[in-house]
Amino acid sequence: MLRLRREGHINGKEVPEIILLNSHDGSSSYQMIPGIFRFVCTNGLVCGNNFGEIRVPHKGDIVGQVIEGAYEVLGVFDKVTENMETMKEIHLNSDEQHLFGRAALMARYEDENKTPVTPEQIITPRRWEDKQNDLWTTWQRVQENMIKGGLSGRSASGKNTRTRAITGIDGDIRINKALWMIAEQFREWKS
Repeated sequence: MLRLRREGHINGKEVPEIILLNSHDGSSSYQMIPGIFRFVCTNGLVCGNNFGEIRVPHKGDIVGQVIEGAYEVLGVFDKVTENMETMKEIHLNSDEQHLFGRAALMARYEDENKTPVTPEQIITPRRWEDKQNDLWTTWQRVQENMIKGGLSGRSASGKNTRTRAITGIDGDIRINKALWMIAEQFREWKS
């Protein structure tokens, strides 16, 4: 996985980036996905499927197609930024945040009885900057807690456990896309 950022646009709290994925042996296409990098917690966010994921097969003019694909992804950054700003303006009450956390846990664990932590734990901020109750910040908290892991909880058998960090690229991309889709559904619901 390679994260590409435009020179001169690296300022503020977040910066748009192109996430380039490739297999080590050419068995799958190059993938270019729009994302956002958040400096305060070094979170790399991946936008959902509705923002133009580009795939380039390993045949023909690969370099030219990758460059063209990168420009296509750059073309959606304005819409990504617009959605991000809209999410920052949407307030979530505690019940709505709980629901967001619950949906996120279902995206990762699929069975509510097998989640080692509660929605309250997954929406808890790790730093002062993340105490706002808007949709964007709630999503940031959930994403960081799920990706970085380390939350104390109970296993399905009742033993004390800690959530594991998501370290694999496929798992990272999958959970990030799922969280983006949940956030998009909340944005549409609250608008």
